Amino acid sequence: MRWDAPLTEMISRWTCRLVLVGAVLGTIGCDRVTKHLAATTLAGAPGRAYFAETVWLGYVENPGGFLSLGAALPPGARRFIFTVGTGVMLLALTAVAVRGGLNGWPALGLALFISGGASNWIDRVVRGSVVDFLNVGIGSLRTGVFNVADVAIMIGAVVFALGQFRTRAESSGDGHSVN
Repeated sequence: MRWDAPLTEMISRWTCRLVLVGAVLGTIGCDRVTKHLAATTLAGAPGRAYFAETVWLGYVENPGGFLSLGAALPPGARRFIFTVGTGVMLLALTAVAVRGGLNGWPALGLALFISGGASNWIDRVVRGSVVDFLNVGIGSLRTGVFNVADVAIMIGAVVFALGQFRTRAESSGDGHSVN
């Protein structure tokens, strides 16, 4: 072991923490700003298509979950599921993130997932629905309407899963390279 190893490890831990805090703040900040811009420039106006209708921008308030699932539920049930339930889930995931000893890519993935969920949760608490404004696709093959937080949730889930896969493959010592 080198003489400066403890200092190097401490700096590495702090660097990792700063990156995670930056990812969380950047994700929530970008999502809040883009939702504000959508609410002030797109609400009440017809949607706008760009790049040969590959990208569509329009203001949508989603009272449900992913792809508007649960939007037809009674308001009390929606509030319980999407505000209380999501809040509890986010707190549990935050506890796992803080106490679980995750490092590297899995930690970044979980941070993105939590921060995207937290920003959408803020919408639910404040507005009772989530502001969505983006849709992409070609012809009739299109995504649902989404926002920056949704992108962070999806990227976070993929980064977490791939990071966990890589960590497990490396720790199993199966001899396969995962680079």
